[in-house]
Amino acid sequence: MTLAESSQKAALEPSDALQLSDFFPYRLAMLNSSVSEVIAQLYSGRFDLSPQEWRVMAALGENAQMSAKEIAKFTSMEKMQVSRAISALKQSGLLCQKTDSNDRRFSSVSLSEQGKQIYLKIVPLVTARERYLLSVLTDEELQLFNQCVDRIAQQAETLKQLG
Repeated sequence: MTLAESSQKAALEPSDALQLSDFFPYRLAMLNSSVSEVIAQLYSGRFDLSPQEWRVMAALGENAQMSAKEIAKFTSMEKMQVSRAISALKQSGLLCQKTDSNDRRFSSVSLSEQGKQIYLKIVPLVTARERYLLSVLTDEELQLFNQCVDRIAQQAETLKQLG
């Protein structure tokens, strides 16, 4: 049997093969990558922030003070990513860290004044880009899209619980 014949035998029937370009998780990953990239252009180029650093800053912009564990849960980031981002942001003077006086093992972080100023410069840029991306949808489509995202997220949570 030639190599060509063996690879033909190994190929799946078209009805059995996964059409990656139509597979929802793949399409979602490609959309996430594309959207993240055009948003990252704003905070990485102008403010020299990594996606993880920006996500930590955004979480702290919404929740004035958080522990690393709370940030990890809030942002769905790995603990190590959060820890590295916090370290880098502290080193850049964008975060302040406060240790709990009752429990020295617990600490929380917040944006420094410099961090708040940078955050306030980035927010209008990323929200303008978000508006541009979503401008291809009508108000009704956007409402339906948000409902669909919420429902799929809930379905994914259900599967996580089931294992």
